[in-house]
Amino acid sequence: MDALPLLVVDSANVVGSVPDGWWRDRAGAAERLRDSLVAVAATGIDADGPVEVVLVVEGKANRVESVDGVRVVRSPGEGDDTIVQVVREEGAGRRCVVVTADRELRRRVTELGAEVVGPRTVRG
Repeated sequence: MDALPLLVVDSANVVGSVPDGWWRDRAGAAERLRDSLVAVAATGIDADGPVEVVLVVEGKANRVESVDGVRVVRSPGEGDDTIVQVVREEGAGRRCVVVTADRELRRRVTELGAEVVGPRTVRG
């Protein structure tokens, strides 16, 4: 059986894309995003079937835990570097999509063969 497509979510960028007070509780905002991604894991980005979801968190959101359907990867430093590492190590040989609006990160992951979509793709 082929591996599921990999969806790597830049938590800080996606959470920061909506000015809803996330800065008062970064971990809580990341947990809400994580919980909303459970449905995406089951249906895919465009309702095209299940995907493996990896949510990369950093800083004050590093206390967020994985849940069924969404694996949380804690960045020990710069979240972008961790996202690039996940794409390099886990995205080879299968469809890999990164969710971010960060231009430099977009460049780095597309060089590795990943596709990139914006935060609205998973924010609803």
